[in-house]
Order: sequence, then C-alpha cells, then structure tokens
Amino acid sequence: MEHALALARKGVGLASPNPTVGCVIVRDGQIVGEGFHQYELRDHAEIVALKSAKENARGATLYVTLEPCSRTGRTGPCTEAIIAAGVKRVVAAIEDRNPLNSGRGFERLGLAGIEVVTDICEEEARRLNEPFACWIRTKKPFVTLKSALTLDGQLALPQLKKETAKNPGKRGGAEWITSEESRAEVHRMRHASDALLTGIGTILADDPLLTDRSGLPRRRRLLRVVLDRKLRLPSQSRLVETADDALLVFTWASTKSTKARKLQNAGVEIVQMKTKNGRVDLHAVLDELGRREILSVLLEAGSTLNGAALAAGIVHKFVLFYAPKLAGEHTVPFALVRNFKLPALQNVRMHQFGPDFAIEGYLRDVYKK
Repeated sequence: MEHALALARKGVGLASPNPTVGCVIVRDGQIVGEGFHQYELRDHAEIVALKSAKENARGATLYVTLEPCSRTGRTGPCTEAIIAAGVKRVVAAIEDRNPLNSGRGFERLGLAGIEVVTDICEEEARRLNEPFACWIRTKKPFVTLKSALTLDGQLALPQLKKETAKNPGKRGGAEWITSEESRAEVHRMRHASDALLTGIGTILADDPLLTDRSGLPRRRRLLRVVLDRKLRLPSQSRLVETADDALLVFTWASTKSTKARKLQNAGVEIVQMKTKNGRVDLHAVLDELGRREILSVLLEAGSTLNGAALAAGIVHKFVLFYAPKLAGEHTVPFALVRNFKLPALQNVRMHQFGPDFAIEGYLRDVYKK
C-alpha cells in the first residue's frame, strides 16, 4: 500500500479534477502490475495496473489507494474490470467520498466473491485526496491557508514594510522571512493546488508572480485568483504581464470600464461580484471556483484577507512557516479579525525546512459525514 501511495503521489497535478489514485497488483509475492491515474489518459489507476499485469492479475491481490468505482463516467466501472481479470483479493486504503460510489464499489466486489480489506494506510490516503473529498460533496474547493511568519507572528519585517511604503507596487525588499527550503516547499504546495488566492493588497505591496515554480508536471496551469474590489490591479504588474489566460480577478467595479478592457486584452478574466454587507462574499467566490472544477485553493494573502477567510469559516487547513527571526514591533500581523476565536487545531504536525519549522493543522475535517 505504501508503494501504491507513492504511485498516487505521481498523479499530483495530473489527476485533478479526479482524485489521485495509485494501484499495485501482487501475485506470489511479486509486483506484476502497477499504475496511477492521469486525467488526460482517462484510464483509472486500477485499469492501468490491470493492463500492465495482463494474465498475471488472475488470482492476485490488488492494492489501491481509493475504493474502485462501480459506475460508468468518463470510463467504465473499475469493479467490473477487476472482476473480469480474476483478481482474488482487493486491499483499499479508504472509501470513496463520492456519494454516487461510496461503499458501492466494495459491495460489488464482495458480491462477486472477491475478498475486500479496507482502511490500510488510511490517514495518508485521506490527506492525499482531501481536496477531492471536499469538492465532490460540497462543490467547493478545499482551502489551505499558508503564511510565512516571524516568531512574534508578523508577516513582514520592519525594513520590508518601510521599503514597500517608499516604493508602492515594487517587490517589498530583497530579504525573505523564510529560507530557500521553505520556499521550495511552498512551490510544492502550489503544484498540488488548482488555484492560488490572494488580495489586491499583496499585489500592490509585493508585485509577486504567484506561479508554480516547482518544475513538476501539471495538467493545467495554476489559476491565480485576486480579490480586487476597486479593480486597482496595475496593468504593468508582473501578474498581468504573465496572465496568459490563467489569471482571474473578482471585483465589484464595472467590467466594462477602460481599465477592465485593458486588463482583459492582456489575458485577465474579470468577474463582477456582488458584495455581502459591503464585504466580499468569500463563499460566493468559492462557489464560482468550484463550478470551474477547482478542487483545491492555496490562500497566500495578507492580514485583511486572512482575517476575512477565518471569520467566514472557509479555511480547512493551516500551514504556517516560522523563521527564527523577530520583527520586534507590530508590523504586519498574521490576521486582522475582531471578536473571533478559532477552535484548537486538529491533527497537528510539525515539519522542519532548513532553519525554519512549519505547523500544519486542521480547522475542519472534510471526511466527517
């Protein structure tokens, strides 16, 4: 199963909007077939593995990271292919969260006389497909809030804030808070995400690219999403210059203005949204992203949007990178939110990246029924 999970991870960036799945077929103690799912190649992981195993699948054990499908969609049901191949035993990590298939795949295999074993390496398999589990049930993406912080909880060092104030629209300074190792991990996180969400304040302060520079293959480009109430996005920003039809702006301003047309001509898609009590309706934003089959969103923003996201209850997961540095003064706090108390994080993990450490934890469990 660990090998099947390793195969599934090869599908990160290539499987969405389908789940990432790996499969291994073992006969007489030897691997006779294996595979993972890639959306463009259509075949599910089980079919890829069965094709590679051929006749060796008869009497074998099939290990798969997600319950096999029992219905016809873009492809035929994997359960029928498994039965036809003569597989003797199926070992699955987790049940499918798709309401149309949940439990039905296991039931079909059992009725065909195939032994079914479940809940093997369950936690890792769940983490791998939490975006799909969220989207398939709610039609909204899974949201991870990522921030880089000093030990005293600031998003920027004092000198960076001063330089930014002197040079609006320019990169906020040469010194990063976190290390190269942490930044490499952030690019891996971007690679695993369908979209990156930020606010116009971050764009005006830092002029970032916000691209996936992991170097890993992906099926569709990372969609960069900006909340820009007054449509202040500079047409000369690096974000616009690299738009290439992968930049989406939610605004409350007119989409027919000269500024809007200029941005649209540069490859920026602009969607006009209505406000809710004079504020951004983040749930409406997620509804629109979900409609576009965006399964996962990485929130990389400043204090205001971080606070709004937490207050709206849209964040599922935290990944907070801490550098061994102190701002020494109140510069840019992690989140601006009034009279709000977060519940304790669940399933907390700590990771080290160079001199930095990252805290990972969950606010919401997408697998709870």
